[in-house]
Amino acid sequence: MANQEATSPAIRTPLYELIAQQTSKFTPFAGWEMPIQFSGLKIEHNAVRNGVGMFDISHMGKFILTGDNLVQSLQTLVPSNLARLSAGKAQYSVLLNLDGGIIDDIIFYYQSESQGVLIVNASTTDKDREWILGNLEGSGVKLKDLSRERVLIALQGPKSATILQPLVGEKLSDFGLFNHWESQLFGEKVFIARTGYTGEDGFEIMAPPEIGQQLWTEFLNLGVTPCGLGARDTLRLEAALALYGQDIDDSTSPLEAGLNWLVHLPEKGDFIGRNVLEDQKLNGVNRRLVGLQMSGKHIARHDYPVVFAGEAVGKVTSGTLSPTLNTAIALAYLPTPFASIGQAIEVEIRGTTYPATVVKKPFYRKFGLKPRRFTTALSYNGKSDNQAKN
Repeated sequence: MANQEATSPAIRTPLYELIAQQTSKFTPFAGWEMPIQFSGLKIEHNAVRNGVGMFDISHMGKFILTGDNLVQSLQTLVPSNLARLSAGKAQYSVLLNLDGGIIDDIIFYYQSESQGVLIVNASTTDKDREWILGNLEGSGVKLKDLSRERVLIALQGPKSATILQPLVGEKLSDFGLFNHWESQLFGEKVFIARTGYTGEDGFEIMAPPEIGQQLWTEFLNLGVTPCGLGARDTLRLEAALALYGQDIDDSTSPLEAGLNWLVHLPEKGDFIGRNVLEDQKLNGVNRRLVGLQMSGKHIARHDYPVVFAGEAVGKVTSGTLSPTLNTAIALAYLPTPFASIGQAIEVEIRGTTYPATVVKKPFYRKFGLKPRRFTTALSYNGKSDNQAKN
């Protein structure tokens, strides 16, 4: 991908011209030219935590899947039981390779027995499309790729429903987390889902370019804070949501990554990678993705070594100084014996090791109106909760 980005012009989303009026801070990402920051990372981060912010995520892959045996066919590609879904519901899951590694993490939105929407990562759009079509050849499933033909805006934060409600006819309180529906917006049909990637309530709106541009402008007029990829990364890391290509990839299984809750072995028939996951369920995994809290504010970055008794035992996958918690946090893969809550560990940062502690994930989770925050490295308010793609 890096070579492709060096030789090919970056792709711009339909919102680029509008966004360029608000910021000049863009960055190449998965072949796209994306805003990294607008008013400042902390301002944008806090807007989503305490009010409402919006992200241009039009770079993400958007597939419309159709076919009489759609769900039955897709069941062979994921470890989650898609047969659980009813119209208007969605499932976060992963595409697996033959070794049980994660090709991509996805959200499947079930619309009917013969149609659904699949949202995939920008960096894996081409790979995912080829994998799905190659493995479902002869099934009758058809894939329409709308990745460059639709705007996708993520409206995130505790005030997101207040902002969106006057613009749509549906009563938003009737739709819970991981619900989705088709609506009318400025006289055109749009797709709306109550999902996200920040740890807050929020909505994702997929629309034709001209409607998306009108919506972005309307949100600006309503006082919504535009946010870039920088704040999106700090928000998702506080919520311990995996970033594909860093925290999960083709060499990591969902059980190693702590995504046990989306592996439904007893309910499923055969699927790609099942034998590997069955073995890991039976015998355990050799490593696990854990949360780390640094003792100070030294930031553990991607690929920094994790050390125990002078020996490197793992690597950091993601790290930041949490704007909400005001402490340095990270995700890292550690051998299972070192992955217990409370385990003392060190992270090597530019040749010097600094102490850290394995802590419970997520680092931040709202329960009603009360967020769970650290009190010390080993003491918490609230209770544990499974990762959700929101």
